[in-house]
Amino acid sequence: MLMAGVVTVLFRKFKQPVVLGYIIAGVLIGPNVLPHPLISSQESVQTLAELGVVFLLFHIGLEFNFRKIKKIGFTAFIVAPLETGVMFFLGYQIGSWFGWKNMDCVYLGTIMMISSTTIIAKTLAEQHKTHQKFAEVIFGILIAEDIIAILLIATLSGISTSGELEISSVIAIGLRLVVFLVAVIVLGLLVIPRLMNFVGRFKSDETLLITVLGLCFGLALLAEHLKFSVGLGAFVAGALISESDEGHRVDRILTPVKDMFSAVFFVAIGLLIDPAVIKEFMWPVIVITLAIIFGKILACSFGSFVAGYDRAVAIRAGLGLSQIGEFSFIIAALGVSLGATSSYLYPIAITVSAITSLSTPYFIRYSEFFVALHDKLAPPVLLNYQKDYTKWIHRVWHQRESTAIQKMVRRIILQIGINIALLGAVYLAAIYMSKAPIPWLENLPAWLGGKPAAMWMGATVVGLPIMIAALRKLEALSMLLSEIAIPSGTAPKQKLSSRAMLSNTILFTGITFIILFILLFSSALLPPWKVLIATAILAITMAILLKAFFIKIYSKAQAAIRETLSREIAHSEHPPAAVQALPSLLHEVELAVETVAEGSPAAGKEIGDLHIRTKTGATIAVIRRGTQKIVNPEPNEAFQVGDEVLIMGEDDRIDEAIRLFTRQAKTVSPD
Repeated sequence: MLMAGVVTVLFRKFKQPVVLGYIIAGVLIGPNVLPHPLISSQESVQTLAELGVVFLLFHIGLEFNFRKIKKIGFTAFIVAPLETGVMFFLGYQIGSWFGWKNMDCVYLGTIMMISSTTIIAKTLAEQHKTHQKFAEVIFGILIAEDIIAILLIATLSGISTSGELEISSVIAIGLRLVVFLVAVIVLGLLVIPRLMNFVGRFKSDETLLITVLGLCFGLALLAEHLKFSVGLGAFVAGALISESDEGHRVDRILTPVKDMFSAVFFVAIGLLIDPAVIKEFMWPVIVITLAIIFGKILACSFGSFVAGYDRAVAIRAGLGLSQIGEFSFIIAALGVSLGATSSYLYPIAITVSAITSLSTPYFIRYSEFFVALHDKLAPPVLLNYQKDYTKWIHRVWHQRESTAIQKMVRRIILQIGINIALLGAVYLAAIYMSKAPIPWLENLPAWLGGKPAAMWMGATVVGLPIMIAALRKLEALSMLLSEIAIPSGTAPKQKLSSRAMLSNTILFTGITFIILFILLFSSALLPPWKVLIATAILAITMAILLKAFFIKIYSKAQAAIRETLSREIAHSEHPPAAVQALPSLLHEVELAVETVAEGSPAAGKEIGDLHIRTKTGATIAVIRRGTQKIVNPEPNEAFQVGDEVLIMGEDDRIDEAIRLFTRQAKTVSPD
């Protein structure tokens, strides 16, 4: 931290990226430069660096809530597969060109696929570009890349141990990932925003910070327990908390903690750089570095452009993604630990990551220059084509979204998919719970199937509201699709029979799929066939008798989630100029928050009537009234009981102003 403190001051002084300074600091104090290294326990630093990853990804989640994910998701899942496919091909070919063995080539291709979320997030935050359009595109692509990376790690583990690609394990990991995300997001949207709003009422930064850290590390631990990335859990926690009114307050109080641990993370990268390796494998490092920079810029820019973004946004997104990072370290370390790769591949990956990390801040800072250079060098025909294509793709998307029936079909399919994933989560939770010691279930008779069968029955009962909802939506979908598919000009009798046949076929197919899905996910708990059939009959009976009750429960949960996602967050992402200016005034003034209580002399009075500025010299900066925030209120604004008032002024002036809110009413002049 001492070295990081020195370099951050120097690099700020010379207007250079601080990330670069942290990495150089790591090189200087690491085991590969000084004859007597200053770091004796590199493992401890790596552990602290992992905390940096958690905090950085949590912070990204706070900045990039579900509204943005919804807008950017389609682009991300066009660009990410294209870009990762191109980079894998380049990596494999480069390894073959250098004569490396087959597994080294496979791992090199995978290492080159995934960009660094931490490097990009830190750089964009430093340059105050987090909220720009190209940054939103970058974050969407990074999310898709992280999902791909998790699948890659599972795939490589199977290949390295068995020597063969096990498609079944990849599919299983993918299904578990989808179930995890859907379950955590749906349950989180129901609980976490309301919990954060409740905790926020205590007006204690300490309470809010500890609660937030508990949620962040709790979801990170859950993700790691399910064999996913801790960063994925932290990101989801941040995105869920951003849906509450306390999101921006959490961002403010967590930033210092995040900055400290992210500094350790980048210093740790520098510790791993060995100049001797760069010298020995200079040509592979140079070739791989150039391939990553140019390959990612071209692939990501082209993919973003194809998805509908104009050339400026597409080029800037490609420039921002031109590096590899933390997932590349994980993949390279996996190859070493399994004995699947040569010893030189890991240090090469670290060195290339460090070099590409150094170039990223400059690519992002001067991205507008590269866009201007493209416009200058590109022939007029190409520029006109780019403009025409962007306009055309926007028209296509507009027409696609404007079709009411198509939107309805997509929405129903999405809802069915979410319900199925939630069912999978219920049965997976039952499987994990069945491994825990539950004394009163241990002695169940064998003919019932023992404790696993009891857990399966319990999960089936818990999942009944979700099953009923899925079947109702499936029925609606079958009717809607049969209406669309059979032309209206068909003879009435034939039309009715055709629609009935198609509707019943779709409904039967959907029910069969749901049953098979349940049997697949609950296979570890399934009771004997006789008990299974009896339980199914019992569940169907309960569903019929309690259908209205289950529908009511599901509808309330659905309405709560819809309310969370549709309402406006009380704190704007771009505060008014008056609020943005507050930090620069803090050197001269103090801030205090006073609540207008019942019986306060200020209640019901206008600001002008109290003459606060003329009497005390303090200023009323903001009034918060429920979810409404009044910045720079007018003199005719009246205080109401329960208002939170932000008072700005010097210490003694603030004290005088507070007395106007707290002294007894009899001391206040009737005027």
